[in-house]
Amino acid sequence: MSTSTATATGTTTGIDREDLARLAEHWGERPSLRTWFGTVDHKRIGRRYLVTAGFFFLLAGLSALVMRTQLARPEAGLVSPQQYNQIFTMHGTAMIFLFATPMLFGFGNFLVPLMVGARDMAFPRLNAFGYWVFLFAGLFMWASLPFGAAPNGGWFAYVPLTAETNTPGLHLDVYALGLVFLGISTTSGAINFIVTALKLRAPGMSLNRVPLFVWAIVATAFMVIFALPALNADNLMLFLDRRFHTHFFDPAAGGNVLLWQHLFWIFGHPDVYIIVMPALGIVSAVLPAFTRRGVVGYPLIVLAIVSIAIISFGVWVHHMFATGLPQLSYSFFSAASTVITIPSGIQIFAWLATMLLGRLVLRVPLLYVIGFLVTFVLGGLTGAMFALTAFDQQVTDSYFVVAHFHYVLIGGAVFPMLAGIYYWLPKITGRMYHEGLGRWAFWLVFAGMHATFFPMHLYGLFGMPRRVYTYRSEPGWDGWNLVSTAGSYLLALGLLLVLIGVVHALRRGRPAPPDPWQGDSLEWSTASPPEPYNFPVVPTVHSLHPTWDERTAESTGPGASADRILAEGRRTLVTSELDARVERAVEMPESSLKPLLLAGALLVLFTALLFAWYPVAAVAVLVVAATIAVWHWPPRRPDEELGVVE
Repeated sequence: MSTSTATATGTTTGIDREDLARLAEHWGERPSLRTWFGTVDHKRIGRRYLVTAGFFFLLAGLSALVMRTQLARPEAGLVSPQQYNQIFTMHGTAMIFLFATPMLFGFGNFLVPLMVGARDMAFPRLNAFGYWVFLFAGLFMWASLPFGAAPNGGWFAYVPLTAETNTPGLHLDVYALGLVFLGISTTSGAINFIVTALKLRAPGMSLNRVPLFVWAIVATAFMVIFALPALNADNLMLFLDRRFHTHFFDPAAGGNVLLWQHLFWIFGHPDVYIIVMPALGIVSAVLPAFTRRGVVGYPLIVLAIVSIAIISFGVWVHHMFATGLPQLSYSFFSAASTVITIPSGIQIFAWLATMLLGRLVLRVPLLYVIGFLVTFVLGGLTGAMFALTAFDQQVTDSYFVVAHFHYVLIGGAVFPMLAGIYYWLPKITGRMYHEGLGRWAFWLVFAGMHATFFPMHLYGLFGMPRRVYTYRSEPGWDGWNLVSTAGSYLLALGLLLVLIGVVHALRRGRPAPPDPWQGDSLEWSTASPPEPYNFPVVPTVHSLHPTWDERTAESTGPGASADRILAEGRRTLVTSELDARVERAVEMPESSLKPLLLAGALLVLFTALLFAWYPVAAVAVLVVAATIAVWHWPPRRPDEELGVVE
């Protein structure tokens, strides 16, 4: 076999032009409308997640600007109370459910197969199905806003406020059905991440060589599997109470209003870490490239990730310290809420040690990491304050709470996301961003974020309640609200510059080399953007930092075996869970319209349930069942048996 063909990194490989042509033929998707709708390429799907989640973020951000403008001065009348409730609810719902997790899952979709040395996700069609469900669920919810039927009970939807007698109309039906619909996407994505990371890792990538970003994604996926059923059950019971007059949350008929809060926060507090955990993984992925060394304390960070994933399920009642539950129970949840700060602190100190011991290269991604450290630590300090029952009861439902969770979610999720956008933009698009424009955007975002949310601590302590449409002139409220509103526009300007920077990179950015940052993980050993098959030769990993390791590079060099090339068909390797020993090759599915059709049938089903078109819903159920059956129907000619690869 010829060894003259060069890889993206410029080294020679054991694969000739004929094998490359076969790989391109098997993995490439011919441009057409059918393949655009039916693609199963994880990279295209990952980009779609990023763009779609960014679009929902734009809508939620515009909603936030309307809210802040309304609250800039006392007794303003920009929007009516009814409009404000809908905008307020859609802002929170979109930011939590339609932006944060899908955006981070978008990074995961694009990067996890590349980081573990696979050619696609474990279940490519399920991956495509998850994206279409996410898109349709988001449109299902946002489409209600122009008609004045958007959810209006807050993103937390507490009963009895959201009971039909108190909130008539379709508002909360859209909320309940929309989140159940969206949960299908999130669950399918989580299953895909778990199987991909456990079974499709490159040979030699044992668990102690898995990138920290992949660890964070897998821990998040397990959390999703265990947390989402509580939210889905909550929303189904709410829908049944509202539509069919059951009494799950009706105390007069034996129900319990606190049942909603228990189930919601059994999901809701792990969800904070479901959002933050992949973002922390981004920080661990970015730091090695800009400190020129591996992250300090790899085993401790992995232990911290796993610990957070477990402990986060035992702290939900700290959201309910003012509900009158037994005081003894508060002590246990207060202790758990304090303990969970320890693994978070371990990661913070590990990142600081990495920066102190490394040689810093101060580029835009590292600026956002530094901004994250400052902001997230401040949010963590106020979070530790909430673990104290007496303090929590004093500031419950005040703007102090709003300040805290925005510091955690913007500092802990949005700043790392922005670091990830600048870091992986060359890999995703093949273009470099403009450094000067990126720095201006960072300083505007950083200053705008703190100007918006730091004053909320103050007027929260001065007594301003959250979830209010307007307020009377009170000492300490007026001026700080105006500062917050001005800060929100500064933050919006910074985010607009981020968008302009991305567009500028796509249109005028210089072509990106395969590894512009000297990164340490496998995605930087591929072309920018990667070929449809990801790797011409599936690498053999010998180190935690494979692109810095000569033996890993040699595994794709001259003499690479056909078992690592897998040029016949759409094949990738399956390896063992612990040590990543090769077990066999598997055939991956080609593009298909079945995921889109199934997601479309589910959209019809949930729309029919919303408008009580039950005959249409029954037909949609049949279509869903038929599509699933066709999806799993065995082929007429079974694929040839793929033997174990030695």
